[in-house]
Amino acid sequence: MAYSEYIVERVRNRLKGAGILEEKKMMGGYLFMVNGKMCIGVDRDKKTGQDRLMVRVGKLNYEELLEKEGSRKMDFTGRPMRGFLFIYPEGFDAEEDLDLRAGKALEFNKLLT
Repeated sequence: MAYSEYIVERVRNRLKGAGILEEKKMMGGYLFMVNGKMCIGVDRDKKTGQDRLMVRVGKLNYEELLEKEGSRKMDFTGRPMRGFLFIYPEGFDAEEDLDLRAGKALEFNKLLT
């Protein structure tokens, strides 16, 4: 399995009640969609073996959130995808850190609907 069920459950608990929640296994990871829009993903970095989140935060808060511990530019193809961040364990292990990440993803998600 290319993602942690424990982290999936932690994220799920934060997204409950935020809208229409869909869950999908995709590209070796697990994706949460809220109201039909990509919100948060959980996977494992193939190079480091670390669990990580993919968080869609949009461009407005991107630079500020990129400075937070554990945040990295999301880069699948050699070009970073602005508006999306990878968050490594030091940025979501603590409950308040995961609350912040999920909150910012949901905040942006509301702007899309």
